[in-house]
Amino acid sequence: MRENVTISYRGAGYEIGRGEHFYGIWAASSSQPQPLEWWPATPEGWAAAWARFTSIETPGTIAPVGQAVAPGAAAPGGPGFAGPSGGPGFTGQGAGGPVSSDVISSGPAAAGPIFGRDRRTVLAAALLAVGVVVGFVGLFPSYLSGASLASQADQLVPHLIYLAGWAASAVLLVLGGARWRIGALLGVGLSAVTLGLFFADAGTAIADGSSVMGTGLVLGLIGWACCAAGSAVAFATRRAGGFGRPHSDDMGPVVMLVLAAIGTAAAFAPSWDSFTLRNAAGLSQTVTEGNAFSNPAAVITGDVLVMVALVAVVAAAALWRPLRLGAALLAGAIIPMAAQAISALIQVGETVSPTQFGISPSQAAGIGLTINSGLTSAFWIYCAFLVALIASFAWMLIPPHNAVRQPPWTPQGPSAGVSDAPPAVSDAPPAVSDAPAEVSDATRSETADSIETVEATSVRPRTP
Repeated sequence: MRENVTISYRGAGYEIGRGEHFYGIWAASSSQPQPLEWWPATPEGWAAAWARFTSIETPGTIAPVGQAVAPGAAAPGGPGFAGPSGGPGFTGQGAGGPVSSDVISSGPAAAGPIFGRDRRTVLAAALLAVGVVVGFVGLFPSYLSGASLASQADQLVPHLIYLAGWAASAVLLVLGGARWRIGALLGVGLSAVTLGLFFADAGTAIADGSSVMGTGLVLGLIGWACCAAGSAVAFATRRAGGFGRPHSDDMGPVVMLVLAAIGTAAAFAPSWDSFTLRNAAGLSQTVTEGNAFSNPAAVITGDVLVMVALVAVVAAAALWRPLRLGAALLAGAIIPMAAQAISALIQVGETVSPTQFGISPSQAAGIGLTINSGLTSAFWIYCAFLVALIASFAWMLIPPHNAVRQPPWTPQGPSAGVSDAPPAVSDAPPAVSDAPAEVSDATRSETADSIETVEATSVRPRTP
């Protein structure tokens, strides 16, 4: 039972309230007295608690205790100090006085009805779903040179990876809570980097003098546009973090992350494919292909867009706060670049036709021509930088070591020699000043970083 705790807001799965010296989040269906997570009873603690609560709770379900939020109607408002981005606060009349709740809001962009925000989320997920379906259908008709993507394993696999990334983004949006923010950023990063890849494919069709692109390519472009639009709508619907200055202890890893992105982009341009042609007399010749700057102008433009977008998205991810949400943005950039590496590895195992080098099959048979394919050193350098990006992604998921961690609140066991009892609570509702509390930009930045730590140190109920 939680007789000594005042619950002020409740959602579909969680509720937020206050004890005497802390703010806490509890599971709505649980009667356990200890919170899942808790923060000190300060304006900064409340800002962090509210930000965490809104990140894990389903949008549109949050309502003051004892009041329901009807579809299309905002929660009733009242005076009190504001939580982060205009979020709710508490007003008190001293110990034992009533506690009221402020209006639910996520900042100026969220001034409209909560139900409208849900509709935008549904729209974003629907656009992503449509884009994935259209892109999947586009795998089967003619894409380039009369061949479909489904008939070319080295082209089919990367496109399936793109579609899987967008599908994951749509699912995360539907699940809501903190996963909603992850889905939005994942989709944005993936859409930004794949823009250049689809542009390069379209440029290839234009450079070949084809007046009509293959149906598969047209459907692929439409699918990308739908997924990009859905990601943009999701990102604009509600704030999913923001830019912030890295902590001094994180400057080294952040610089390494950006350098890894630059290295990956630079290694994307040189030739990756190496072919060794050998005839029956033992004469051989090595040919390299795939240099980004040896293509027609339209294709070069697409490849340059890929490199620029990669560096820009990775730099944005490095500066994004909370850092764990930046990891979602980074994942969106890593997915298509990893797909390109997988495509190159698949191509090495395929049979190479002599017509690729202007030699007919009969001529190749006459001179006993054999063709062996391989990969250049530029490709392996690319893979090394890509691994560095993946390692940086893992680092971003680790809570910052310089953050102040809140100790867990667990009940004191009957035979415990050292007290680890939770903070003391009283039956009286919390007394909070009516005066608005000012939270500086610096405090908001520190609070955003602290959310990551609290998430990693969630307190779970433990049997005494």
